[in-house]
Amino acid sequence: MRPELHPPLSVVGPAVQAALLEDTTPLGDVTSMLLDPSIGATGTLGARARGVLAGQACAAHAFATVDPSIEVTWHLTDGDALEPGTIIATLEGPLHTMLTAERTALNFLGHLSGIATRVAEFVGVADGRIQVWDTRKTTPGLRALEKAAVRAGGGANHRGNLSEWIMFKDNHLVGTTITEAVARARAQWPGKTVQVEADRLDQALEAVRSGADLVLLDNMTPDQIREAVTAAEAAATELGQKRCLLEVSGGVTLETIGAYGDTGADLVSSGSLTNSAPVLDIGLDIEPHATHQTP
Repeated sequence: MRPELHPPLSVVGPAVQAALLEDTTPLGDVTSMLLDPSIGATGTLGARARGVLAGQACAAHAFATVDPSIEVTWHLTDGDALEPGTIIATLEGPLHTMLTAERTALNFLGHLSGIATRVAEFVGVADGRIQVWDTRKTTPGLRALEKAAVRAGGGANHRGNLSEWIMFKDNHLVGTTITEAVARARAQWPGKTVQVEADRLDQALEAVRSGADLVLLDNMTPDQIREAVTAAEAAATELGQKRCLLEVSGGVTLETIGAYGDTGADLVSSGSLTNSAPVLDIGLDIEPHATHQTP
């Protein structure tokens, strides 16, 4: 297990618990309650499509929360490649509790593996020329899980929340200038990363000259990005400083990321990595068997 690819257990636990409560409130799994508790089962978690695995911690926690006696043996971990038929894990335990946990475990695995798979596609096309970042366009309550899935797919995380660093968008700059806003941020929050969004070249250059750490080049074409990179390099040289990081964002797709990778920008972000990734098809095949013989 690679810890950096997994969300913290302090996040996994509440998310899984909420999902299980959603699925079993108020009376529990009334169908599985009708099954003979002496019936055991062997389960196989398997991929039914090509992709990248994510969500292992959530699935493991779902089975352990419903029934700690369910034994889960993982053959793969987050970040591993999947092909149709790949065995992800095997399970052994009571049939009725395995069935209760099944959907919650699969929902997390399918959703998070779908994100990891989409990110891996973007990373593959980028081919090391530009780093792929996520955004805050995540499912409410699942951000840490989805950002871990981005890491599993080979991407990197943008800021986790509004407290992490300062980011001035156009609506934040009403009644002030970029230069004034960055200066105020430095005075109020020294040590915090400061990013400025720019949708015009003059705004980007003002952000560079004001000392921003990152400039987000929003909704620009690859040619406009190249122009902005060249101008930012020249401005930084005039100031005798290293150029700040430049991020491409806005309407970036799998079809266009390759072109942006050749612009000289450092980063590219896309909300589609988390808010539009299709679920990866992962299933649980179960084979019931008697756990003991009744005298």
